[in-house]
Amino acid sequence: MTSFPELGSPSSVPWTTTAAVWRALLALAVVFVMLATTGWTAVRGHAATGDARSRSLQSWLHGSIGGRPLPSPGSGPDVLARFFGSLTGAERDRLAERYPLVVGNLNGAPVSLRYRANRVALDRAREVEKHRMGESGLTPVGRREAGRRMHRFESLMGDGRQILAFDPGGAGRVAEVIGDLDRAERVSVVVPGVDTNVLTFEKTQRAYTAPVGMARSLHAAERKASAGTRTAVIAWDDYTTPAGVGMDAATGKLAAEGALRLRALVRALPGTSPVSLFCHSYGSVVCGVAVRDISPRVTDVAVAGSPGMRAEHVSELGTGARIWAMRNADDWIQDVPHLEVGGLGHGADPVSPGFGARLLSARGADGHGGYFEPGTTSLANFAAIGVGSSAEVVCAKGAEACADGLV
Repeated sequence: MTSFPELGSPSSVPWTTTAAVWRALLALAVVFVMLATTGWTAVRGHAATGDARSRSLQSWLHGSIGGRPLPSPGSGPDVLARFFGSLTGAERDRLAERYPLVVGNLNGAPVSLRYRANRVALDRAREVEKHRMGESGLTPVGRREAGRRMHRFESLMGDGRQILAFDPGGAGRVAEVIGDLDRAERVSVVVPGVDTNVLTFEKTQRAYTAPVGMARSLHAAERKASAGTRTAVIAWDDYTTPAGVGMDAATGKLAAEGALRLRALVRALPGTSPVSLFCHSYGSVVCGVAVRDISPRVTDVAVAGSPGMRAEHVSELGTGARIWAMRNADDWIQDVPHLEVGGLGHGADPVSPGFGARLLSARGADGHGGYFEPGTTSLANFAAIGVGSSAEVVCAKGAEACADGLV
């Protein structure tokens, strides 16, 4: 078997179908034992704000503006765009103030209006957490969590921040735009993996392992790669990610739900500019499911540190988008069984020669979370793809033909 040391492939692997399957099944069995005996799971929930968006949606469904009923939140982006286009500026602002958790998450609402609505929603969520901190019956742990959430909401309200989606329910969902989305000539979407929520959306330490840091780093690298290209990058954590490396991470349920949301996001993006998806860890499972029925605007899908894309070969993804994959040599994800048995596992290893992806160098990336670190070849490769200069990527060692046929 051909090996790619840079991709973290083992130098020698028992090569029979039977041996490979039994090895993978044994590894899965170990995971199940760990789950059963250690309780290796996490409870995700937040009673104080968990149903805030549901209440807002119910109110919206019975609301009106100027004597007109409000459209269904599930309407297509074209329908919603026409509705908001028919309103006066004052009417749009009134809806954003009255229903911020609805308007801020409506695919089809003007981007600038969503930013304003989410600022209102964040301010109200901050007040909820501030009030919780003063409750006499709150445990020290609960008070600490309320304080963390309050400070996170304050941070997301910072000057110049463009919050495209926000839901404080459960562990929280959020998406942020870096750049001018309305005028962008190229749009990149960063799709993160496990344990990403409103509290881990950005980090002070190891900033480039969190969605905000990834997106900012990618945007800066894209500007460096092509200063004349107007780009926008979306840090997209607007789906429920698995909590820890447990059962949710081993199955595709959350990926399927996330894929629906990712398709809706892309379908509602303003303009007609090409879109590239950059999918890390479990985010690559989401992308693998999403691309099977995604807008043709998506021209490239790049996965890093992937446990699989719910496919055995790129042809099963059913997309015309180019599929890129990378993994550095010390990424622990290489030890995860790459197969799918009874709904468990995510299919073939995207950096295996037989999968058919274009294999990129990840030189300079460190561990599972280092792919967006400034100065790495992995980030430079992402940037080249993001600005439409795919022919300039650096291929993985042993896969020098990864850019063949590209101009």
